[in-house]
Amino acid sequence: MSDIRTRALACRDAAPAIATLDAEARRALLRDMAEAVDAHADAILTANAKDMAGASDKGVQGAMLDRLKLDAGRVAAIANAVREVADLPDVVGEVTRRETRPNGLAIERVRIPLGVVAMIYEARPNVTADAAALCMKAGNAVILRGGSEALYSNLAIAAALHEAMDRHGVPREVLTIMDDLRREAMVELLQLSDIVDLAIPRGGEGLIRFVTEHARVPVIKHYKGVCHLYVDREADPDLAMDLLIDGKTTRTGVCNALETLLVHKDIAPDFLPRAAKALRAKGVELRGDAASRALVADMVEATEADYDAEFLDLIIAVRVVDSLDEAIGHIRRYGSDHTEVIATRNEATAARFVHALRSAVIMVNASSRFSDGGELGLGAEIGISTTRLHAYGPMGAESLTIERFVVRGEGQVRHPESRTR
Repeated sequence: MSDIRTRALACRDAAPAIATLDAEARRALLRDMAEAVDAHADAILTANAKDMAGASDKGVQGAMLDRLKLDAGRVAAIANAVREVADLPDVVGEVTRRETRPNGLAIERVRIPLGVVAMIYEARPNVTADAAALCMKAGNAVILRGGSEALYSNLAIAAALHEAMDRHGVPREVLTIMDDLRREAMVELLQLSDIVDLAIPRGGEGLIRFVTEHARVPVIKHYKGVCHLYVDREADPDLAMDLLIDGKTTRTGVCNALETLLVHKDIAPDFLPRAAKALRAKGVELRGDAASRALVADMVEATEADYDAEFLDLIIAVRVVDSLDEAIGHIRRYGSDHTEVIATRNEATAARFVHALRSAVIMVNASSRFSDGGELGLGAEIGISTTRLHAYGPMGAESLTIERFVVRGEGQVRHPESRTR
């Protein structure tokens, strides 16, 4: 038996230890895990410095390097995210629906853990703690397979979490972190359909496609975030500008950053030159269509590929549209079902935008940067699903459970003629 299968089996066999804890015991465990991250901050930062040096030596730069980097504030944020998950309402055992049938049967739908979740991710050490906390909050065991560039950071965070688990008598196998980072080992893990209940890849489009192509277990996918801001003819220009600057410039290497700006032709002559000036002051390169370049003469000409791109950089694609319908059509063609934003004062226009698009998150007069589990009240997120399965959009603890039926009766049988008395 391979080491990958042996470790996955051990994780599965340990899963009942977390699934059967009561809500308060899980909450206490997660709070202690957060304290352990704080207590081991220096060791985590030392490990991260080693990862950063290795990544720099390999030529890693830009968004991936930013995602990898930890500092005291980011480590504190990791611990706080675990605390927020701990304090969320418990979902395990929640009765989501109850009814009594004419024959007297009481039918309940009850949330239960998925079982074993395999988390495959790149460059983001915070995912180690976020995924562990969310999975365990939902009563699941978790197998973590991070990227080689974050190996030391991930191991240091896992060591802190394991220390807390030891104090609570929870087997370390409930949180199994893989240190065999060969692609062959990942493929083997993804094909353990008799052990792993769900795989969640989180990283670049190449990683997600690799996982999807090789998995024999269910996969929740998040390919990329091509997020749009549509500035309607009836938008408040100042409000729209705030959404644009926040959505594009506050952190470019994240999936909820804006990548495309669509502006209605009636507001474009006033709004677009002002927007270009504000974006350039932040170092953003604009790539636009002919109508956009007619208003901002020195804008770079956009290619077809630019409208399909997740830049993860200080670059934005721009297009002037004739109507709301044209904006919707553009998003349907180029969007990635992640997050779309409309700026408008017209409630009917906003309603049409909401109902015409199927993206996981729609923002009306609010920044795309709120498309985040923590900001949407989930505590933290294990990922943002753009796959229409049981979860869509930011995934918190509830998305890591399923519903089953519990039926309570008093001896009812479906065929009364079969009774023996």
